[in-house]
Amino acid sequence: MAEQVATLAGGCFWCTEAVFKDLIGVSSVESGYTGGHVANPTYKEVCGGDTGHAEAIRVTFDDSLVSFDDLLDMFFATHDPTQLNRQGNDVGTQYRSAIFPHSPEQEEAARRAIERAQADWPAPIVTAIEPLAEWYPAEDYHQDYWEGEGRRNPYCLAVIPPKLQKLRKSFAARLKSEAAA
Repeated sequence: MAEQVATLAGGCFWCTEAVFKDLIGVSSVESGYTGGHVANPTYKEVCGGDTGHAEAIRVTFDDSLVSFDDLLDMFFATHDPTQLNRQGNDVGTQYRSAIFPHSPEQEEAARRAIERAQADWPAPIVTAIEPLAEWYPAEDYHQDYWEGEGRRNPYCLAVIPPKLQKLRKSFAARLKSEAAA
């Protein structure tokens, strides 16, 4: 087992966290903030858009079971990487599409993934490859959000199931259980 970490931002972290939680080879997914200039930001501060941070997820995975390339392909298949500083109704730099590589190898893999994904999108991909920055875990109530409060949240009910359907359709063999979707 070779455990690695991937840091990805694809809009609301509640929505991206839900996509990666039930993948074979993924041992944990943590929601948090990265890429900004404010130490120890709060959710309210990040939502205000002045911290420079993105809502992001940190995925810990066993690369003998799921590769970084596979995670990136799932990332691009389950959010719109052509929207600059937004995902749907979530607007601002805190909702940007970005990859924060943990190594030169991950950075090169991110470049290749953008090239692969571009074939699936009619508009240019705007996903940024940003330097790895300080990670700040989101407040406890944001962790595992879809499994708890999210299933009662109208926003999550509108946004997350279509993402999970895309995941199930294209990557069914990668899911730990059918219950993920």
